[in-house]
Amino acid sequence: MSVHLHWFLPTGGDGRTLVDRHAYTDGGVKRSRIAPVSGVRAPDIDYLTQIAKAAEQLGFEAVLTPTGTWCEDAWLTTVALAQHTERLKFLVAFRPGVISPVLAAQMAATYQRITRGRLLLNVVTGGDSTEQRRFGDHLDHDRRYARTDEFLSVVRGVWSGQPFDFGGEHYQVEGGLTALPPDPLPEIFFGGSSAAAGPVAARHTDVYLTWGEPPEQVKQKIDWIRGLAEKEGRTVRFGIRLHTISRDSSAEAWATANRLLDDLSPETVAAAQEALGRSESVGQQRMLALHGGSRDDLEISPNLWAGVGLVRGGAGTALVGSHSDVADRIEEYHALGVEHFVLSGYPHLEEAYWFGEGVIPDLAARGLLPRTPASPLTRPAVGGAPLLVAGGR
Repeated sequence: MSVHLHWFLPTGGDGRTLVDRHAYTDGGVKRSRIAPVSGVRAPDIDYLTQIAKAAEQLGFEAVLTPTGTWCEDAWLTTVALAQHTERLKFLVAFRPGVISPVLAAQMAATYQRITRGRLLLNVVTGGDSTEQRRFGDHLDHDRRYARTDEFLSVVRGVWSGQPFDFGGEHYQVEGGLTALPPDPLPEIFFGGSSAAAGPVAARHTDVYLTWGEPPEQVKQKIDWIRGLAEKEGRTVRFGIRLHTISRDSSAEAWATANRLLDDLSPETVAAAQEALGRSESVGQQRMLALHGGSRDDLEISPNLWAGVGLVRGGAGTALVGSHSDVADRIEEYHALGVEHFVLSGYPHLEEAYWFGEGVIPDLAARGLLPRTPASPLTRPAVGGAPLLVAGGR
C-alpha cells in the first residue's frame, strides 16, 4: 500500500500567520476586496495557479479545496485551475444539502470529461448550523447525515447509466440519470466522527478522512469504520488531514511553529475558541479537546502540534520537525492503515516546497512512494554528450 500525498488550495486567502486566512474572509460576512488585510494573499486565480503548479511539479497527486461561504466555490475554481495543470487531480469539497444529487452527479461527469478524469469528491455534511443556514439549510446534525446517506445513494445510482428511481425522506427521484456517466467514477472522500456519520461512511465512502489526531485515536477510528464497513460487505480506505512544518532541522521547524504561536494574541485565541466551541461537529470538539484552548503542552504526541487549532476550525494539528521526523510520523500513520495524506501549511506555496523537496524524497527512499524521476540535469545525456546549461539565468 503506497502513500498518496495531497496538498491544499487556500481558496479563502493565504498568508504567513495562522490568522491571515480568517482576517481576510471574516467568516464570509464582511469580506472586503477593496482594502484587504495587510500581508494576506488574496485567493485570485494567479496565486492559486502558482500553488497548483508547485503541487504538481513536486509530486502531489491532488489538491483539496474547501467549501463554505468564506471561500471561493470549489467546482468553478478547480475547473479553471485544471486548464493550467496537466496531471494534478482536484479533491473538490461540497455540501450535499445545498445541491440536487442528480445535478451533482451530472456535474461530476462533465468535470471528468473536461479534465480527463482528474476529479475526486470530498463530501462535507456540515457541523455548523449557522453556516448551514447561510445556505438555506435548517436540518439538525443527525438529519443532515441521514440526508447525506440518501444523497450518495442517488449519486451512485445515477452514475449507473440507467434511469434510477429513489424514494426517501429527503429525495424523491424518478428516472434520474447522467447520459454519459463519469469515467472513471470519482473516488468519494468523507469524514465524520459522530455516531450518525459512521454508517454513512461505511455504506458509501471510498476513503474515510479523519483530522490529525494522535495515532492511538486514529487507530480507534480506523477500527470503528472498518468494522462498520465489513458489516456492509465493503472495504474502506483511510486518509488523514494534517498541516506540516518541515525544515532541515527539528530546531528550525519548532522555531517556525513558535513564531506562528507568537503571532496569536490572547484575544484572538479566546474569540476563536468561543466560536469553535459552538460547533455541532463531533470531530471539531475532538480537535478542541486536544489543547483545551491552552498554549501549554501543544505537542500532544511526538511531532504532532495542536497550535493550529487554537484559531483554525477543522484540521487543527501539524506535523512539526525535521524532514526525517515528519517522514517518521507519516510512516507511523501509514502502518495503522492510513493511505491518503491531505497536507497544508502557512503559507501554502512555500510550505509545499519545504515538504516536497525535503520529505517526499525521504518517503520515496523508504519505499512508501514511487521513486521520483531523476532531474534532467543529473541524467546522462543521450550518446554520452555533455549537457550544456546556459548561465546568467
